[in-house]
Amino acid sequence: MLNRALLKTYYAVDFWDIPASYLCPPIPGRVDYIHYLADLLAESNNQQIPRGRHIKALDIGTGASLVYPLTGQREYDWHFTGVDVDPTAIKSAQQICDFNKLDVSLRLQPKPEDIFKGVIKPSDAFHITMCNPPFHASIEQATKGAQRKWRNLGKGHSNKLNFGGQNAELWCPGGEIKFIASMVEQSKAFADQCLWFTSLVSKKDNLKPLHRILTKTKVADYRVVEMAQGHKTSRFIAWTYIRKSQRSVYLNGARK
Repeated sequence: MLNRALLKTYYAVDFWDIPASYLCPPIPGRVDYIHYLADLLAESNNQQIPRGRHIKALDIGTGASLVYPLTGQREYDWHFTGVDVDPTAIKSAQQICDFNKLDVSLRLQPKPEDIFKGVIKPSDAFHITMCNPPFHASIEQATKGAQRKWRNLGKGHSNKLNFGGQNAELWCPGGEIKFIASMVEQSKAFADQCLWFTSLVSKKDNLKPLHRILTKTKVADYRVVEMAQGHKTSRFIAWTYIRKSQRSVYLNGARK
């Protein structure tokens, strides 16, 4: 209900709902990611945030909530393509699109081990990709994390998760670092089809190994961008294969 109120008040969203037990995202933190991505693109646009449907964003793991395309299109009028491995999530996201008359493309990823392959078409070009990856390595790890939070809240022992989410939203083999490492490796095949690849990184300790992976991959540029909401600090990494001298050209339509 809080999300509905925020989306209605600040983003003119008349309808928003998700299936039971799916991840319910905190709106302010999610929108913050989009604002920082907008600042990143502004670097190649004379420090002006680019707006309009010619800006193409790819949301990996868009989820049943469609939170990034929903808020990002309202804020900057970008065109979003949302991708997910879960048919139920895609169905829910399509319902949100239809009710709110959003121009969002939705694509089902048929192979969970693939991130970009199968959903980026040869004719596609994106200015930004974004992702909130699953951060646990197993359901057991997710359960232990929830138990720790219950104890910290003074609620004693509980085997229940203190948050919603499907397995693909919460964990994957190898956890966050394995997922992002795979994303970096797979991004090489689409190096000329995207200006900036990005992903949230929930654990600061994962930055060092990811730095080594990106250095080995020989990207043209790599950033760690920190974001702060209240007492919480989060971050995302961004990497590109396109040289700085060519980014403005790419951003302004050399590749469509």
